[in-house]
Amino acid sequence: MPRASTSFLPPIALEAGSGVPIYQQLSEWFRRAIADGQLRPGQRVPSTRSLATELRVSRLPVLSAYEQLLAEGYLQSFVGAGTRVAPSIPTAAPKPSRPRLAAVPVARRDATRRVAQRVATMRAPEQTWLDSQGAFRVGLPALEHFPSALWAKLLNRHARAPSTESLVYGDPRGCPLLREAIADYLGAVRAVRVDAAQVLITTGSQQGVQICAHALLDAGDRAWLEDPGYPGARQAFGTIGARIVPVPVDQEGLDVAEGIRRAPDARLVYTSPSHQFPLGMTLSAARRMQLLRWAARADAWVVEDDYDSEYRFGGRPVASLQGLDTEERVIYVGTFSKVMFPSLRLGYLVVPKDLVGTFAACRDALDTCTAALPQLAMNDFIREGHFARHIRRMRVLYAERRAALVASIRTHLPEHLEVIGAEAGMQLVALLPPDIDDIALSRRAAQVGVSARPLSPCYAEPPARGGLILGYGGADARALDEAVRRLKSCL
Repeated sequence: MPRASTSFLPPIALEAGSGVPIYQQLSEWFRRAIADGQLRPGQRVPSTRSLATELRVSRLPVLSAYEQLLAEGYLQSFVGAGTRVAPSIPTAAPKPSRPRLAAVPVARRDATRRVAQRVATMRAPEQTWLDSQGAFRVGLPALEHFPSALWAKLLNRHARAPSTESLVYGDPRGCPLLREAIADYLGAVRAVRVDAAQVLITTGSQQGVQICAHALLDAGDRAWLEDPGYPGARQAFGTIGARIVPVPVDQEGLDVAEGIRRAPDARLVYTSPSHQFPLGMTLSAARRMQLLRWAARADAWVVEDDYDSEYRFGGRPVASLQGLDTEERVIYVGTFSKVMFPSLRLGYLVVPKDLVGTFAACRDALDTCTAALPQLAMNDFIREGHFARHIRRMRVLYAERRAALVASIRTHLPEHLEVIGAEAGMQLVALLPPDIDDIALSRRAAQVGVSARPLSPCYAEPPARGGLILGYGGADARALDEAVRRLKSCL
């Protein structure tokens, strides 16, 4: 008999004063639960001793009920495997009696039922490109090169003999050891002005952006967002009732002067200055200083999303905007998802010292805390040097994969795709001719197994020219070339 996973029984209600013997109530309950599918074929049921203990009755009526059900074919007993639900209900077995119930009126549901209006800002457009985990999937790292055995070892180190602190609700700000490791890393590699007290651990960078929205904005406040930009930021700020002000980007990044012209009284700016998402350019030094000066004058906040700055192929990563900020107007958002693996869901914030209490309160209200064991393992991964080594290896690998993708595009689609953006990150943007609908092309590509994300949904308004966001982190050169060939067949 194959073993089926053990699951809990639905609640068993016995009526001691009903006049019906306990064994009959039990056998009737099991018949109905099996017939209704509440107990699955092959599912193990409790032993007579444990069930009697749980129900606080004598073991004798439980034994009698099991013997009756075994005789009727509802249960089967196996040496070494206990008692289990039979694979099928015997046709000759007695059927459970069912009391007649009065008809319960069901409300008509052909009319739209009322939900919160903010849900409209949370809904994402159709995302057919998410159906594939292969070539061009945006945000997918080279999972086959991740040191999974090492990561499992680090997790087991803390899971085998967990401390009390790792099993209870933790500090909303996160594990102190990991916060110290992040502060040391950011100070050395990203030139961030930080000590561990300013670091908050989040459940991914998306939650970090959501916390910024709750902590810094009230409904009706205006916020600059890059256009095109990260749709998740639009959702986070729109959900709390902020008025989104799309600000265009050009070869120097966010057009700060245009932002000031459109909304000089904005309370917040969201930007990805090191590697703009999705177009890929870097915010110029002049624009950085212009943005920081305006933020200080306007008493505005700047949210810097530094989502993949580790991967810059033309030299060292560009220094953070936060490191240039002398007025403490910048909140720095980072993530481990791009370097490690997406389902890790570990991100972090670096906030001005006087805002730590405010952000910790928002973090606590939204999600209490992040799981401790992954934080402890991540601390070890950083402190023991594995993080730095992994980044170095992946930087070389992604540079090779980007070059392979660009070469394949130039070979197979030189007239249809124009690659733009800096040599950085794990994705690039390829612009399409004005007469090609990028959303329709993305749908056709999904049908042939290609995850080509359309560019136009990243804009506040449909652009004059669409494009595709093509990830190359999760596929080798051969898979990328094959995907380009399939994409060509969709044009």
